[in-house]
Amino acid sequence: MDFEPSDEPVALKILIAGGFGVGKTTLVGAVSEIRPLRTEEVLSDRGVGVDDLGGVETKTTTTVAMDFGRITIREGLVVYLFGTPGQERFWFMWDELSYGALGAVVLADTRRLTDCFPSIDYFEQRGTPFIVAVNCFDDAQRYEPEDVRIALDLDQDVPVLNCDARLRSSAKTVLVTLVEHSLKKLSASRY
Repeated sequence: MDFEPSDEPVALKILIAGGFGVGKTTLVGAVSEIRPLRTEEVLSDRGVGVDDLGGVETKTTTTVAMDFGRITIREGLVVYLFGTPGQERFWFMWDELSYGALGAVVLADTRRLTDCFPSIDYFEQRGTPFIVAVNCFDDAQRYEPEDVRIALDLDQDVPVLNCDARLRSSAKTVLVTLVEHSLKKLSASRY
């Protein structure tokens, strides 16, 4: 499915989801053409005993509502990125954020792989096309995407790829993979 130029502007909405500290804010910031809107707050005493900082001990802030970024593909075609909050106490926002989304990127961290299960479950239950992008942290063991697919018990048609959320080129590859996957799923559902 190709996007042909038209008089009507086209906006695509993409969600960036995953567990606490997985790099959602970083990915949105790496690829957005505008200064991203961030709703970061300093971690407080309220998170003690609630937020698991294992593997992300140096994290000092958290997203409490969403991250927002924009990418103009060409005149009349814009992608809006919405980073979801990763902590369970903020999940109530996901329904509003996901409304009208073309698809979602589920970021995963192999040091805390189980943290991405709620995101995967959420998108599977709603029939939202998604991919899994493993954010390769410097101190994390590297795994082949197929090994991650098996560990997460994903269907074969769900793309899994490694990425570095800090790098614009890597973030762009992730988004292109999601758009291609989403359009393929959309096209298949029409026939």
